[in-house]
Amino acid sequence: MQRLNSYGPWLTSLTGYKTQKISVNAGFTCPNRDGTLGTTGCTYCNNQTFNPAYCRPAKSISQQLEEGKQFFRQKYPNMRYLAYFQAYTNTYAPLSELQEKYEEALSVAGIVGLVIGTRPDCMPAALLSYLQSLHERGYTIIVEYGIESVYDATLQRIRRGHTHEQSVDAIRRTASAGIPVGIHIILGLPGESREMLLSEADILSTLPVTTLKIHQLQLIKGTLMADEYFSRPSDFHLFSVDEYIQLLCDFLPRLRNDIIIERLVSQSPTSLLATPGWGLKNYEFTTRLQNALLKK
Repeated sequence: MQRLNSYGPWLTSLTGYKTQKISVNAGFTCPNRDGTLGTTGCTYCNNQTFNPAYCRPAKSISQQLEEGKQFFRQKYPNMRYLAYFQAYTNTYAPLSELQEKYEEALSVAGIVGLVIGTRPDCMPAALLSYLQSLHERGYTIIVEYGIESVYDATLQRIRRGHTHEQSVDAIRRTASAGIPVGIHIILGLPGESREMLLSEADILSTLPVTTLKIHQLQLIKGTLMADEYFSRPSDFHLFSVDEYIQLLCDFLPRLRNDIIIERLVSQSPTSLLATPGWGLKNYEFTTRLQNALLKK
């Protein structure tokens, strides 16, 4: 986007090539699902909302990556790729198993690195040391932490299972290892006022964050949060398009100038939404946001 630090050009500068992430489902679970921290997961969570059709753990990692490359290969023959370990908690396994999966991905032609999505309470020192060694071998390594909120009361309410202090610790340790840190947050979680959301930008800007993914709260069918909404709708404020754009117009200027914006909105499939969506394509939303930012 104009007037913002965009992810695509930053990724090109990082790898030296036009580069695309390809999602991988490596069959991981989550400590919030396997009984370690809980069995129901976070109250908003449904991984169907972001898994491409080819991402099935029954397929090998190599097969998923090869299928994912097919779409981009014809249009961009010189494209390079990052294996994006996306579904659930992709550092939640013994180190030997993680090394085997990561190395399989890196052995696929055209794969120049890894993007690893995980929780801030699932980055042990030994794993971070291994990721640092991959970085030093010349691979592009990015770790993305789902922190969702900086407020402990919210994290407890959505059954996240970690604290903001743990998020800060993981972000700082990862950045100190020389690895770019991405974070995910959700704007509009229950109990958070507009001023709390704006203050979140200030708090995040004090941390060594490289990239940021933001999206508005969406209620997904079959989640505990959707049930909570229908039981107590007064606890929630679901943004209209214009409200969310105005929030971003105030939120973005409060971020540190060098933070790379990867995502500002999410549009889950209509079939999965528990409440009506906006009915906008992402590019339509982006155009409206750009116009609002220019006016502001």
